[in-house]
Amino acid sequence: MERTRAEVDATLQTAKLDAAELLPAAHCLRFGPAAAGDVCLLELEPALCGRLQAGHSLVIRGDKDEQAVLCSEDKTFDLKVADTSNMLLFIPGCKIPEQLKMEETHCNIIHTEIFGFSNNYWELRRCRPKLKKLKKLLMENTYEGPDSEKEKDSSHLKYTTGDLLDQIQASEEEIMTQLQVLNACEIGGYWRILEFDYEMKLLNHITQLVDSESWSFSKVPLNTCLQELGPLEPEEMIEHCLRCYGKKYTEEGEVYFELSADKICRATAQMLLQNAVKFNLAEFQEVWQQSVPEGMTTRLDQLQGLALVDRQSRPEIIFLLKVEDLPEGDQERFSSLFSLREKWTEEDIAPYIQDLCGEKQTVGALLTKYARSSMQNGVKVYNSRRPIS
Repeated sequence: MERTRAEVDATLQTAKLDAAELLPAAHCLRFGPAAAGDVCLLELEPALCGRLQAGHSLVIRGDKDEQAVLCSEDKTFDLKVADTSNMLLFIPGCKIPEQLKMEETHCNIIHTEIFGFSNNYWELRRCRPKLKKLKKLLMENTYEGPDSEKEKDSSHLKYTTGDLLDQIQASEEEIMTQLQVLNACEIGGYWRILEFDYEMKLLNHITQLVDSESWSFSKVPLNTCLQELGPLEPEEMIEHCLRCYGKKYTEEGEVYFELSADKICRATAQMLLQNAVKFNLAEFQEVWQQSVPEGMTTRLDQLQGLALVDRQSRPEIIFLLKVEDLPEGDQERFSSLFSLREKWTEEDIAPYIQDLCGEKQTVGALLTKYARSSMQNGVKVYNSRRPIS
């Protein structure tokens, strides 16, 4: 049954509303047979909405035991349910008062069918991509070289780009950037991380060749490297190692790599530290300098986020502590760090929390939120706000 104008006027009178103060058109709503409460609303910022309207897509990612995230091509967002006290109705073709005024309609009654309804909606909050799982997956089957026994066993898991997009809670751009950070490479269509010992073997081949040919580390010719080292290792692995530890450039039609002394010194330090629980700092620095190629100078600031120096012990010691091995969540990260050391200087802790900072967040703001500051021997130090078990 559709309402008549008389029924509408009677309703206005009961509600003590003056019809002269309202638009002449009245919407009469009714639930259609298909109306359901299982429709989802998603609140989008204008930029994301514009991308959808332009034909781009958004993807929801997350396993059953993970909090769902929504990803565009280059950003990741947490999905949160926001409840509303008002029921939200979905009405196809519904016109708001501003549209009715513009049309200057004289239609008294507009009969409208409700398509669906909801008591909540999804809202998006920009978040850091959840990339820790990426390294975990790739470390399940590291690449040890073409002749290793592992490569002959097809039962080991391998991941394509599509596999990683299905399992990692991050945008495609963020995943591809992290693959570069991890020095991963595609081998036979699958993303792999080189076994560290194999990576160091490749690097050692390159640095020995540079030394024997008396090249500058800032000008290592690609073609000659491939010709000389190709009989020892696959050419794509040699080039991959050069990309990991150097910067590619072209000069007079020839491709060269400028090798990074800081990266080579850092990798050498990791090789020395990974088999020792703790290392006497003075002895380590001496062995470290002797282990790097001639002409390179080792410095402790090359080890930020890789190793930690304990200057309170006697003698001073250094040990491996890689930032990528720490928990991904803010509170979990701080709890882990404060369980390791009760008091931290900002200089020591900054490399281990820098990656937690959002777009407009600073290390200082994170320390204010999760730590208390105090002075110790004239130096500001930070300890946990929460009791550490």
